[in-house]
Amino acid sequence: MFLPTGEKQFEFWILRRSGLPNINIAHSFNISRQAVSRALIKMDNRIEKTLLEMAQANQIEVENLNIERGILFGHSVPLNVNVLIFISEKYGMQVWYEHEGDCGECNRYKECMELLWDFADEMQIKLKQTDDPTKLAEELFEKLRGLL
Repeated sequence: MFLPTGEKQFEFWILRRSGLPNINIAHSFNISRQAVSRALIKMDNRIEKTLLEMAQANQIEVENLNIERGILFGHSVPLNVNVLIFISEKYGMQVWYEHEGDCGECNRYKECMELLWDFADEMQIKLKQTDDPTKLAEELFEKLRGLL
């Protein structure tokens, strides 16, 4: 399912995820609180459907789902590893498989580090400084689990 990241509903959802109350969102856009609530209900339904479809497409058994945060923890059946599916304002839908990689030799090192730091910022999570994406991911995902 497509997530309408450029639409107001998604913007409202991101603002709510960052902690802004519905009434403040409504004031910011000069609309009623009820209009914001209706838009968020629709977006929550889309977020849930999208996360579950992604899990199904990747053969991931769902363990925990938080629609308001846009995160799904699960377990990959074919790979036998833990998985996090999340929605990022900057990167869209992401699927992260728990693994021990040789990150120093990987050509995606920079992209992984940027994604992890950016998503931590989006979720307002403070992380310890490290140059190891695996350790960074472990800390981030542990803290995300604590939000559930």
